[in-house]
Amino acid sequence: MRRKFQTLGNSWGIIMPRMVLDILKINPVLHDLDMEVENDRIVLKKIKKED
Repeated sequence: MRRKFQTLGNSWGIIMPRMVLDILKINPVLHDLDMEVENDRIVLKKIKKED
């Protein structure tokens, strides 16, 4: 799946398709993401928000 960067204010972002969020069981309200760079790749990991 190919995605293009989009401007978001002074930053850049990629819109995540709902299908991808559903497959990974990521709820944007309940989960934060940890972002790392490993071997020229961006790795996103789901973090469950603490109450």
